[in-house]
Amino acid sequence: MEALFEQGLQSMRMNYYPPRPQSDQLNEVDGLQIRKDGIWIPIKPLPYAFVINIGDILEVITNGAYHSIEHRGVFNAVKERMSIATFLSPKLDGEFGPAPSLLSSEATPKFRRIGHADYFKEYFAHKFSGRCYLDSLRI
Repeated sequence: MEALFEQGLQSMRMNYYPPRPQSDQLNEVDGLQIRKDGIWIPIKPLPYAFVINIGDILEVITNGAYHSIEHRGVFNAVKERMSIATFLSPKLDGEFGPAPSLLSSEATPKFRRIGHADYFKEYFAHKFSGRCYLDSLRI
């Protein structure tokens, strides 16, 4: 696993959400939301805390033991909000799939193996609709 992330990719994304006082520009909730059972649920921020979202690649590597979460950021009616996301990915010429140490005759692979470059190409060519790209990797 360590070799997969050695010489891997790291990127950062900074988002600025200005105040949106017009009610027609709000979704009636503030900040970060996650989708559970088709419903968007607001996440209350904790002072001095980080939110860690497990991504699709880690869900594949853990063979579904850890789940990536569909999430989004929304505007606040009165306060500006900023978010900073850091992404860590395997090296581009690597391949990933369920970790062999997590597989057995009882725990068979739930996802197919894929090259990281191919994953990115397919991911960005895919029409986004929730987690349907991750579903396309399922066996």
